Amino acid sequence: MQESFDVLPEALLGELIVVDDCSTDDSTVRLAALRARHPRLRVLRHTANAGQSASVRSGVAAARFPLIATLDGDGQNPPGDIPALVAAYDPAGPQLVGGVRAKRRDTWSKRTASRLANALRRRVLRDDCPDTGCGLKVFERDRHLALPFFHGQHRYLPALFRAYGASTAYVPIGDRARRHGASNYTNWKRGLQGIPDLMGVRWLVMRARPARTEEIL
Repeated sequence: MQESFDVLPEALLGELIVVDDCSTDDSTVRLAALRARHPRLRVLRHTANAGQSASVRSGVAAARFPLIATLDGDGQNPPGDIPALVAAYDPAGPQLVGGVRAKRRDTWSKRTASRLANALRRRVLRDDCPDTGCGLKVFERDRHLALPFFHGQHRYLPALFRAYGASTAYVPIGDRARRHGASNYTNWKRGLQGIPDLMGVRWLVMRARPARTEEIL
């Protein structure tokens, strides 16, 4: 978290929201110490573990600014890459800009599984996203909150944004070894959970009918 305050321009960083998904470590103590030095830090805590998608949703809903940047709390996403994504964003489109990890620091098996999963998802959803698993994204708050919410939603944001009338773009970013925590997923577990999610999102995409309105009086 401290790194975000160190590397991001003050004019760009309106606030930093951390969502504690009912952690059992000393996160609260560490965040309290950081909050004493940085008043723009806000800390939310789930009273029960709800998962990554719910954590993203909670943070976006609490945000006070119209443009959101998300990144995972494990330290793999460099916050210094956020300005490049913001520079690619445009209210007229793209309304979502995603990071693409140029040099993955994961194991060979995880990189291979990710490539296969991304290829399958692009074929089924036609979202043209090369790296949906990258946590670093910039998007419009109101568009995100208007999307249908479900467990696992964060993996399908590009497809959902496109289905509901937004456009997307992607920017190469760095990738680092995990600095905090441990992954809760194996390749096998992710695959078993991913197929039903993929079919469900395909149904949502096919049924989406974005309404475009303008105020005339």
